Amino acid sequence: MKAKILSFVAIAAIVLGVSNTTIAAVKDSAAANNNNEVSTVLTNVSKINKIEVRGNVEVFVSDGSADQVKVYNRYYSESALVQSQNGVLRISSFADQKLVVWVTAAQLTAISAYDNAEVKSFGKLSPIEMSVTLHDNAYAKLDLDGYSADITLNNRAKADLNGNVKECNLKYDHSATVNSTNFAAEHITKTVDGLNSANEDIAVL
Repeated sequence: MKAKILSFVAIAAIVLGVSNTTIAAVKDSAAANNNNEVSTVLTNVSKINKIEVRGNVEVFVSDGSADQVKVYNRYYSESALVQSQNGVLRISSFADQKLVVWVTAAQLTAISAYDNAEVKSFGKLSPIEMSVTLHDNAYAKLDLDGYSADITLNNRAKADLNGNVKECNLKYDHSATVNSTNFAAEHITKTVDGLNSANEDIAVL
């Protein structure tokens, strides 16, 4: 339900032509209200090219001209970790209450999620190349608009994919779930349970 609300707000922002500042305020409000807390901005992050998420965490990702990380709810009083090192942003929390984080990145090229972590794009992600790897029961809802996407789902991971790419390499276990109804690719290679299929020239997955 929350994802639907955010998607509706994004569409309304485009139609009504509201400013980026207003959109940012809406995202802050939605995340903060969900956790009944204000946000904490982490300033010691830069050049994020990969995000690794573990545990009971929900991450919203958006493109931006500068990197920024906002953490919602009781970040400093919970057993949570948000750390940026050598271009890798690591986010983890195993508390009962879900940790919500909003990441804006200028050069993001890879996302990895484990456990019950969730990763959702806010607006389109438009890197030239994007690698997404989901493990365990992780979930991703991504709207991609780039040249290539390398997407891997292991175990019981789930993904809702939207957008358009030219090249796509999709790998997933039989126990995983991929919803690609609104995802289009010119060329795709599928691998299911380690069995590789021939290259396909298709309009949609």
